[in-house]
Amino acid sequence: MAKDPICGMTVDEATSLSSRQKGQTFYFCSKNCQQRFLTASDHESNIHEPHQTEEARPSPSAKYFCPMCPDVGRDKPDDCPVCGMALERNFAVKPQSKTIYTCPMHSEVEKEGPGDCPICGMALEPKTVTTSPEGDGELHDMTRRFWVGAALTLPVFLLSMVHLVPGLSPNALGPEGVSLWVQFVLSTPVVFWAGWPFFRRGWRSIKTLQLNMFTLIAIGVGTAYGYSAVVLLLPDLFPPAMKHGGYVGVYFEAAAVIIVLVLLGQMLELRARGRTGNAIRALLNLAPPTARLIDAGEEHEVSLEEVKQGDRLRVRPGEKVPVDGIIIDGKSTVDESMISGEPIPVEKNKDDTVTGGTVNGTGSFVMEARRVGSDTLLAQIVEMVGQAQRSRAPIQGLADKIASYFVPTVIAFAVLTFILWLIFGPEPRLAYAIVNSIAVLIIACPCALGLATPMSVMVGVGRGAQAGVLIRNAEAIETLEKVNTLVVDKTGTLTEGRPRLVEVLTHNGFEENELLQTAASVDQHSEHPLAAAVVQGANDRGLKPQQVTDFDSITGGGVTGKLKAREVIVGKLAFLRQRKVVDLSALEEQAVKLQSEGNTVIFVAIDGKGAGLLGVTDPIKESTPAAIAQLQRFGLKVIMLTGDNARTAEAVAEKLGIDEVEAGVEPKVKHGRIRQMREQGRTVAMAGDGINDAPALAAAHVGIAMGTGTDIAMESAGITLVKGDLRGITQAFRLSRAMVSNIRQNLFFAFFYNALGIPIASGLLYPFFGLLLSPMIAGAAMSFSSVSVIVNALRLRKQRL
Repeated sequence: MAKDPICGMTVDEATSLSSRQKGQTFYFCSKNCQQRFLTASDHESNIHEPHQTEEARPSPSAKYFCPMCPDVGRDKPDDCPVCGMALERNFAVKPQSKTIYTCPMHSEVEKEGPGDCPICGMALEPKTVTTSPEGDGELHDMTRRFWVGAALTLPVFLLSMVHLVPGLSPNALGPEGVSLWVQFVLSTPVVFWAGWPFFRRGWRSIKTLQLNMFTLIAIGVGTAYGYSAVVLLLPDLFPPAMKHGGYVGVYFEAAAVIIVLVLLGQMLELRARGRTGNAIRALLNLAPPTARLIDAGEEHEVSLEEVKQGDRLRVRPGEKVPVDGIIIDGKSTVDESMISGEPIPVEKNKDDTVTGGTVNGTGSFVMEARRVGSDTLLAQIVEMVGQAQRSRAPIQGLADKIASYFVPTVIAFAVLTFILWLIFGPEPRLAYAIVNSIAVLIIACPCALGLATPMSVMVGVGRGAQAGVLIRNAEAIETLEKVNTLVVDKTGTLTEGRPRLVEVLTHNGFEENELLQTAASVDQHSEHPLAAAVVQGANDRGLKPQQVTDFDSITGGGVTGKLKAREVIVGKLAFLRQRKVVDLSALEEQAVKLQSEGNTVIFVAIDGKGAGLLGVTDPIKESTPAAIAQLQRFGLKVIMLTGDNARTAEAVAEKLGIDEVEAGVEPKVKHGRIRQMREQGRTVAMAGDGINDAPALAAAHVGIAMGTGTDIAMESAGITLVKGDLRGITQAFRLSRAMVSNIRQNLFFAFFYNALGIPIASGLLYPFFGLLLSPMIAGAAMSFSSVSVIVNALRLRKQRL
């Protein structure tokens, strides 16, 4: 075996994937010294002599290198400039994950690195929330600009307003000519440095014709400052009628104060928007940074990223479970409130599953890692929540449509205001026209409209995740508020989904153990929970299932197979009849009694004759009766569609007070019934947990998957209940109603604010009360309108479910 000439370590063998030397064997150093050899003795050749020092080597971070010339390294694919060989990928260098930024109002906008949204001008934020707080560069930048701008604006404001203080003359702080120049000098950096981001965004919006709030700010502030600068530098351009005390009025203070107030609004908005990611941040913090790996009998701490599937991990008292897995030694109680919302710890023994992020109690146990990295339940929850927070609710379409016409309408209204004041206003007409048109531009706030829905969605989805209600998209939660019919499956939804064998009845001379072992031998190949109950029942009696051949599974019917040349059929009565099984009458009579008690009956036939039946019960979840009653109080009609037989289904429905029952429903029929209900004008939600429920979940207006079920069911659903408890549905309905109500409140406020503010800013009250709205007050109102929408959305964090 070859040794690396740099570090002396034994090198490992690999096969080149280069297009020019495909298939050749190379050797590389496990310490990543960037040295490779064509043969085991190649390090003695002139090409790879040890005189090639570390200094001559490419950076260890080089992404591509030449296997023939180790001193050649590049960050992108290329040919070696020495030998011409195609550079190979350095797999020791892990590709850096790029942070994608997106707009909270326009989720279709994505960009590598921070920046501004080209549509609305809003600062982009990371698409993936990290554990770090919201204090990003944009917030720091706006905060710095605000404080510098405020310090420069205060003296400008005092100089311009001194004449309004009783007992002070206009020249109390200095001659008016000097005062105007001081205002000009101090307000210039406020406008062109502190307010530069607004002018940059405003100019981009004009170039791209994507007019937004910053278009209005840039035009309004630019007009106020530009007019004032012309007045100061070229006073002779203006008629004597506009002069008071020899000077024309200026609006430096308005331009500066508007910039400072908008900066304050942006700063508060960024802080508030940062808090909308607190739910994901809290979920990310649930995962411990390290795990205790058991390797060759020794325990040592490793980072969570190093844990692989199949690793054995020690979890000590009080520690967090690092990944999803199964207990192989020991027992304890585990706090699973992060999943279920229930504070009572759950007892865990050998072979029980544990979930990453949950907290171990007083016991210690060894677990085997089953799902790691992005496959863990916690990682999937974080991903689902992140996607849902960026999704768009249908109600947002109305706001978007209005916003698309909003800014051009406001600009047109400002121009009309200018013209009307210039023609009909009192002297100085030009001054009145400029001030009021600026007020119209500044007070209008399209951002309040744009943020009304996304902020409520982001906060509400996070609140749901904390309660174990995972929302796949905003449309699902909005539609849920309108649902009037809830369709539920029985097994795993109303019941625990862990059926157990309670009765074995034989026929035609078969013995109990023989019948049970035969049925279990066929059922061991089925994924159905009833089949698992039969197999477990056989194991509990010490009966080992035997190998079968020609196994076949019929969805909604049963299973078949051959055991020692005997044909075995296990399933529903109708399934056995389809297979021409005879001598079933006596078994049917025995089945009636079991079914009337709420048990599910499985028929068994051997060689075409009825051989017996198995009684399986699936206990109703403790929380189901109260949850059904609550859902009915919400005004929902609850319908149970199940593949079970009518007697069993009716017995369960009677215990729970369910409105309507349909039994013996196959998956394709269940899907059709959902469609029929929709055609009847009902708004339907479907709750289920099995593979057979997936088509029906997809057909409903809103699919609700029980988290204890299958992945395919969860993929077909708009909402997933992590705990798999019907109480989660009541929580989802409460959350839906709270979110939709919050969105409506935000939209009402945004519409009301703009509908009231713009006419007042234009001078509507002046003919009646002599009142005008200062552009500075307009700027304050505009800034706080967006903040108020976000603050209202943040109330959802405290929503009781």
